[in-house]
Amino acid sequence: MSELELFYADAPADIALADVDLSRLPRHISMIMDGNGRWATSRGLDRSKGHVAGIDALRDAITASVRLGIDVLSAYAFSTENWKRSKVEVDLLMKLFAKTLVAELPLFYQENVRLEILGDLSDLPKKTRETFEYGISETSGHTGMVLALAVNYGSRREIVRATRELAGLVAQGELDIEAIDEESISSHLYTADLPDPDLLIRTSGELRLSNYLLWQIAYSEIYVSQLLWPDFDRWELLRAIRAYQARDRRFGGVKA
Repeated sequence: MSELELFYADAPADIALADVDLSRLPRHISMIMDGNGRWATSRGLDRSKGHVAGIDALRDAITASVRLGIDVLSAYAFSTENWKRSKVEVDLLMKLFAKTLVAELPLFYQENVRLEILGDLSDLPKKTRETFEYGISETSGHTGMVLALAVNYGSRREIVRATRELAGLVAQGELDIEAIDEESISSHLYTADLPDPDLLIRTSGELRLSNYLLWQIAYSEIYVSQLLWPDFDRWELLRAIRAYQARDRRFGGVKA
């Protein structure tokens, strides 16, 4: 039995590894991890416990994606709007980010995962920012799956940032305004070196994009899971992939 088969042993009744075509996997899977607070509240726990449980779910998703051979896994960790939450919760999240990244680096080494950050780290507390920068540096030579964490990320802000950069090039005479096209805009986004997501997964049953990768997911297939994020596991990932493989991806055209 292969390592992948062992990882996906003891399948539940409704899904198994055999239900997905390993030759047609999405290249880039992106996830909006939603429901940590509700998961904790429903159990009579402090919201912080939900964020801790959410880390376990992300770890499982990372390991599963590596085993399956996914090229890129991206995840929405902290939005530009999340600063509106209570200072206590924001401070806890910032400390948790730093603590978790240090704790998970051995996994990144073991699985050859390269870390990227989508978003503006300059607003983060010094220790959290430096920890992320350390993780990026430590894994920069890794050649396996890319884990792209969206931290202090907002898609509208990202597009404004790209527009300003292009406008600056035009003003300096380094770029003709007629040369601005979809490719040039994409090249100035945080995801410039990544393929667009093939599959976008949102947990907790919410039907909104929450200002996440609005440019990049123009033709992504969307899978909405009713599970709260801490309950998301390798089996739900398989269900999402199975649903993705059942879609007819025409990208605005029609099949011959």
